[in-house]
Amino acid sequence: MTHHPPLIAVTDAELDELRSRLLHTRWPTPWPVDGWEAGTDPGELRRLVTHWASAYDWRVHEAAINALPSHYADIGGTPVHYLRFDGEHPGALPIVLTNGWPSSFLELTALARRLATPSRYGGDPADAFTVIVPSLPGFTFSPQRPSLTEPPQTHEIWHRLMHHELGFARYGAHGGDLGAGITSRLAEAHPEAVVGIHLTAVAGPPAYDAAGVTPEERAYLDSVAGWSAEEGAYMHQQSTRPLTLSYGLADSPTGLLAWIVEKYRAWSDCGGDLSSRFSDDFLLTQASLYWFTHSISTSFQPYYAYARRLTRRVERVDVPTAVALFPADLSRPPRSWAERTYHVTRYTLMPRGGHFAAHEEPGLLADDLTEFFRAHR
Repeated sequence: MTHHPPLIAVTDAELDELRSRLLHTRWPTPWPVDGWEAGTDPGELRRLVTHWASAYDWRVHEAAINALPSHYADIGGTPVHYLRFDGEHPGALPIVLTNGWPSSFLELTALARRLATPSRYGGDPADAFTVIVPSLPGFTFSPQRPSLTEPPQTHEIWHRLMHHELGFARYGAHGGDLGAGITSRLAEAHPEAVVGIHLTAVAGPPAYDAAGVTPEERAYLDSVAGWSAEEGAYMHQQSTRPLTLSYGLADSPTGLLAWIVEKYRAWSDCGGDLSSRFSDDFLLTQASLYWFTHSISTSFQPYYAYARRLTRRVERVDVPTAVALFPADLSRPPRSWAERTYHVTRYTLMPRGGHFAAHEEPGLLADDLTEFFRAHR
C-alpha cells in the first residue's frame, strides 16, 4: 500500500508564529462609524482574531483536509492539486468544479460529496458524478503560474487534466465567479469534450449594440455599475496594483482575515450576520489555508492577468449551458443577457443563497446540476 505524504503539515513553530502575530496585532485608530459601513467591523474582527489565536484548533481541520481524496498531476510542467470523488454509479459522468475568489477547493467539498454519492442524500445513484475539484493556479496547493507574460490558460490546464491525465473523453463543468469564466472558456475551446456547463455567473457579450438593449438588460447593467462603484474597490486594486496590497496581507494574518471576511459577509445570503451562514471555524480555516500556503498574493493573479488581457475573453459558448442565479450574489443577469453569449437551455432563479452557493446551499446547487446534466449523460 502506497502512503502519500500529508497534503499539509504545519509545524508547531508556524502555529506559534501565527498566534504571536495575532496577539500582537497593531490595531488602527478607531473611526467614528458604525458596524461595517466603512469596511470590516472592528468588533467582529477582534472577536474572530481572539478566537483564531486561542480557541480555534487548526490540527482538527488539518487532519480533515489531509483525509480528503487529494492527488497531484503534472500538466505540462505545472503541478496541479485536485480532489477526486468517484461516483457511486459505474456510469458516473465526470465533472470538474471550479471555485472563485476568496474561496478554495475546500468550499466545494460538500457539493462534491452530494454529486458523487447522491444516495446518501436521498437521491438516485444513477445520477452520480465522478467529481474533480482542482486548486486554481496560485491558490492553496497549486503553485502560481510560471509566467505572467505568457501564462498558461487555466481552462487548457483543466482540459489536459480531465482529458489527457484522467482519460475522460466527455465531461461536464461547473463554476462560479472566476470559476465561471474558466468554465466558459473551457466549453468554448473544447466543445467536442464538454457535454455542458453549469454556471452561477455569466460573461457578458464581447460587443453589443446599446440601442438593442432591453429595459430589463439596462436595469441589470445599471445595477452592475452601481455594485462596482460601491463594492468593486477590491477588484480594481487586485487588477491594477495587487503587489502593493500583498505586502500587508502576507505579513498580517489580521489584515488577511479582514480582507476576505468582508467579502463573505457582503456577498452571502447572511442578512448582515456572518454566523447565520458561516461558522467561525469555517472562516478561520479558509484564512488559515491562505496563510499557511502563503497564497493570498498569488490568488490575485487572475485579476491582474485578465485586466492585462493575458487571459482569453469569452466570445461565444455553444455547448448547452445552465445558469443558476442566487439572490444574494453579485448580479442576476436576465436570461436574454446570458443568451447573448451562451446556448442557455436551463435558467434558474434560486430562492436563497449567495456568492458562496456551494457552501451556503449545496443541496439546491446539487439538485440543479443533477437536473441539468440528466439530459447530457
